[in-house]
Amino acid sequence: MPITLDQLNSAAADAALQWLDGLYEHSPWIVQAALAQRPFVSVPQLKHVLAQVVSNAPREAQLGLIRAHPELAGKAMVSQALTAESTIEQSKAGLTHCSAKEFFQLQQLNADYNAKFGWPFILAVRGPRGLGLSRAEIIAIFARRLQGHPDFELQECLRNIHRIAEIRLNDKFGIHAELGNLVWDWQESLSQYSDAPDQLTVTYLTEAHRACATFITAQMQACGFDSVQLDAVGNVVGRYEAMASTLPGKTLLTGSHYDTVRNGGKYDGRLGIFVPMACVRELHHAGKRLPFAIEVVAFAEEEGQRFKAAFLGSGALTGDFDPAWLEQMDADGVSMRTAMQQAGLGDSHNTDPLLQQIARLQRNPVQYLGFVEVHIEQGPVLNALNLPLGVVTSINACMRQVGEVLGTACHAGTTPMNQRADAACAVAEFMLFCEQRALQDGDSVATVGQLTVPNGSINVVPGRCQFSLDVRAPNDAQRDALQADLLSALTDLCARRKVSVQLTESMRASAAPSALAWQRRWEAAVASLGLPIHRMPSGAGHDAMKLHSILPQAMLFVRGQNAGISHNPLESTTSDDMQLAVDAFTRLLMQLASDPPNH
Repeated sequence: MPITLDQLNSAAADAALQWLDGLYEHSPWIVQAALAQRPFVSVPQLKHVLAQVVSNAPREAQLGLIRAHPELAGKAMVSQALTAESTIEQSKAGLTHCSAKEFFQLQQLNADYNAKFGWPFILAVRGPRGLGLSRAEIIAIFARRLQGHPDFELQECLRNIHRIAEIRLNDKFGIHAELGNLVWDWQESLSQYSDAPDQLTVTYLTEAHRACATFITAQMQACGFDSVQLDAVGNVVGRYEAMASTLPGKTLLTGSHYDTVRNGGKYDGRLGIFVPMACVRELHHAGKRLPFAIEVVAFAEEEGQRFKAAFLGSGALTGDFDPAWLEQMDADGVSMRTAMQQAGLGDSHNTDPLLQQIARLQRNPVQYLGFVEVHIEQGPVLNALNLPLGVVTSINACMRQVGEVLGTACHAGTTPMNQRADAACAVAEFMLFCEQRALQDGDSVATVGQLTVPNGSINVVPGRCQFSLDVRAPNDAQRDALQADLLSALTDLCARRKVSVQLTESMRASAAPSALAWQRRWEAAVASLGLPIHRMPSGAGHDAMKLHSILPQAMLFVRGQNAGISHNPLESTTSDDMQLAVDAFTRLLMQLASDPPNH
């Protein structure tokens, strides 16, 4: 029989320790230290406390924990000396049925990894959904992580140990993340549609993009939304109406985008569509309505990949659709207008109705309570803190420029070092200054992401160097101060190096601070789950930035796996963390139902 939290909280120390035996391989000290902090208000709180015990332990204790784990398909498995828990896990991943080739690969990887790092490779082989990774996935992850830095690998092993413990704890408490699993499965199904084989790329109004819209529409209908429509820019809009006894009232707006960057991840944007869908599904199944309507929008475009019109989907709702965008051409010479018409979004014989339809998408703020968005963090902070959820305080202000430094191209062998005007060296020095200056702010970032030497040759001192500059900070003033310092330094170093620089600003966006009342609703929802509240800025842009211009907004971040990497095929999160996001969203809905905003 599964144990309950009440039983664990009230049990004698020895009995409680026995119930949680085997959570951390051959390391009862972790559970023992965590139990000293009873009572726990939730299992997620218990999970976090266990992880904190390990985080606060000295390095030698952490290494001892890692070394207490067996190798994958190693000697302990062959001799049947694994713990019961490890036996189940390695069996679910099929490691007990390796082919001769796979077994040889794993043995070689084990040997190479131990030789490099001095501890065994640790991987939660039951995976983000708990069903078990395939042997091919395990071998690929093993080979990739073998190339990592020792400091990173130590932490990655500990993170995987916490995931192993989480799954084992779920088993002991009989926990099944049903809605988290549903959200995970929806995202897996959606990821089958792509513009390119062997990678996830979904750009605006391609065949794959339209297939995604069809899939989301069908799932919204199955969830019980009262209406589901594809609007004039390709947004999928689902509405779940308020209770019948309620006078015509307001609507809570939520959602995120379903397009992707090229060769991107499965969760960026899409998580913010499926989490509220799961909440509506549960309301529908319970036959429950709220005093307000819920409008979930799957925004058609946010990334600006096919056309240079980022935030097109959410911008249409704020009245920020530029008619000139319709004449933009993609790489194949197809205009946005033509792409829209081919997708059935406009009248091919009369262009006026298309713009009129788009204009009608603008939302009236008076009719809405506000906008909330759930999003994968796209960064390493929550992962490093062993926290599944974070509350966003502000979406950072940003600024982008493209530049070119002009020096003198000359012979690399005959030009003395002190007589060069090297354009690339000037940009390289500027890059290092960007790093140093941004570090002084702590929460600001500055990035030179593109660096090109046109027509460069191995034996020619670079005479031209083109580069990009991306600056972000939690507020406009901090961004502007950082930009001013960077450009001043660039001017000075160019003068010293006898080169010139040309700069063009390509984008500037103000910070979008969360509406305090809405931020506090997310904080209350997270706290009610027994989790610490972690407040954090968002360095990435989101649809909430656009809605911020007309509605109060606030965001909830969900931890990413693989050190929080995003815009990358390795982007991942777990069904357990998705379940917590659904739970937090549900609690926010209940807060709004019992204590609606005053405006």
